[in-house]
Parts: sequence; C-alpha cells; structure tokens
Amino acid sequence: MTKPDPKKDLKKQMKSAARLYAVQALFQMESSGQTVEAVQAEFETHRFGAVYDGDEMAEGDATHFRAVLNHAVNRQARIDQMTDRALAAAWPIDRIDPVLRALFRAAGAELVEMVTPPKVVINEYVDLAKAFFPDGKEPKFVNAVLDHMAREAKPEAF
Repeated sequence: MTKPDPKKDLKKQMKSAARLYAVQALFQMESSGQTVEAVQAEFETHRFGAVYDGDEMAEGDATHFRAVLNHAVNRQARIDQMTDRALAAAWPIDRIDPVLRALFRAAGAELVEMVTPPKVVINEYVDLAKAFFPDGKEPKFVNAVLDHMAREAKPEAF
C-alpha cells in the first residue's frame, strides 16, 4: 500500500482549484468583455485563497491557471471547432450554456496545448461539471463531449 504524500496531494488540489478558477475566469471574460490580463490579475489577487461567508477558497496553482487561461484564449477557435464536432449538429457551441462553453474551452486548452493525460482532463472537468450542475445531466454530457475531443486531440492516448 502506498503512503499518502501530503505535498503531492496539495499540488493536485491546487491544480484542481486552478481549473475551477480558469473556468470561472473564462466565463467572466465572455460575460463581461474583460481582457485576459485583467481577469487573470483579479483572480490571482482577489480570488485565490479568498474567504467568502467564512469559507476559504482553495489556493490555486497560478502557473497552471495562467497556462489554461492563456491557451484557452489563444487557441479558442481551434478548441471551439473541436467542441462543435463533438456536439450534435442541432447544438453548435454558441447555443450551449456559457458555463459549459467556458468548461470546454479550459479542458480543450489542456487537451490541445498541455501534457496533462486526457483521462485526467476528462475526470477533472467532469468533476467541475458536477460542482456547477449537481442535479443535472450536464456531467454525463461533459464526459461524452470531452471524450470525443480527447480522442481527436490525443488519439495516441487511447
């Protein structure tokens, strides 16, 4: 049996938090029209580790957050095209929920530009879908779309 590694667990938790913050930041950028630089600075200064109603937010991995955010913005057209191909013809990306759109862009950034294994990307972002939509069918939808995107972006991993 392997012994728990607190440093490794903390690093994983911080990456998970960075993914959550990246989805929120992408959503905020789309809804407010703010620049990536402004949103990135706001999140790193005011959101990472912030306390809301007595609950402390997790500290995010700033490097991972910046990478996901910047790749999502810089590769948005490619990621959106991949997402469109994974969606049913009747549901182009501009018709889906803006939170899901932000989630697909963040996950797509990791699939297209980063070394994160596709199964990790899928699991992490399905967990985020469960957090955003605890009673809905969205997590299953996210799983199916991300599986399709992962097979397109990194077919060698399957």
